[in-house]
Amino acid sequence: MDSRANGAHVIDPCNGLPHTFRNTAHADSGIDMPKQNPAIDQLRNLGPTSVRWLNAIGVHNRRDLGKLGAVDAYAILKASGYRASLNLVYAIEGALTGRDWNRLPAKRKARLKAAAADAVKPRCAWPARDPLMLRYHDQEWGVPVHDDRKHFEFLILEGAQAGLSWRTVLHKRAAYRIAFAGFDPRRVARFDARQVKALMNNAGIIRNRLKIESAISNARAFLAVQKEFGSFDRYVWQFVGGRPIVNRWTTLKQLPASTPESDALSADLKKRGFRFVGSTIIYAHMQATGMVNDHVLHCYRRRGLTRR
Repeated sequence: MDSRANGAHVIDPCNGLPHTFRNTAHADSGIDMPKQNPAIDQLRNLGPTSVRWLNAIGVHNRRDLGKLGAVDAYAILKASGYRASLNLVYAIEGALTGRDWNRLPAKRKARLKAAAADAVKPRCAWPARDPLMLRYHDQEWGVPVHDDRKHFEFLILEGAQAGLSWRTVLHKRAAYRIAFAGFDPRRVARFDARQVKALMNNAGIIRNRLKIESAISNARAFLAVQKEFGSFDRYVWQFVGGRPIVNRWTTLKQLPASTPESDALSADLKKRGFRFVGSTIIYAHMQATGMVNDHVLHCYRRRGLTRR
């Protein structure tokens, strides 16, 4: 319950100017009765400038603000060209937790400051503001993989992606990990009709029979490659000469859908009995597993990976 009286003046953290706070007191009883989902101009800390900026990015009430959180709202404002300061992060956090923005605990402010700095690092644009996509971009995409189980995981996930978005698949990744035995190719290779039926009834994954059956047959082909080459990793990296191809793209539009290297790997995989391994899918595998570094030039992750 807000202790300030209706009409009290507070400072807008966006511009340092005072504005009048309007509470949600019941008009007849005089009792402070906060709305379940008040408009953001009814929240503490947020003055006219803050409200106008947040409205412009589609935030109109407390529920909208809560879905984003302080850091993501700040990052979207910055990306949209607004001159948002760190004080706005504190203001939003205070609005969501019922505190004055300048009275947040020091440790909480320190964590928010670090998270806000991370959120506005220059990145490739494709993750947008999806937290899972951002985490994948920052921690996995383009990092060289030399673990066979991880290679097999990406083969399953990228095969499942065919015709769909990577975001759709990534949000089902945890369900895939359970459904496909932790991405253990030996266990998946033993799946039979009973497991296929169970997978077809699993709402957590993409229930496409061809994709499910190809994951199982690909597991068997994967084991054959391991037997021939000692590891799938040793086999697959030979198609890029054992070292990542580091590209110098400035925009996402420049990224190819396939390359001569992905064409060659795709063709060889098909000869070995793999399915859902077209050149576009395989190029996505090469990007995911760091065989190719396709982070654009301004992305902070590109610099980190090229220094390895």
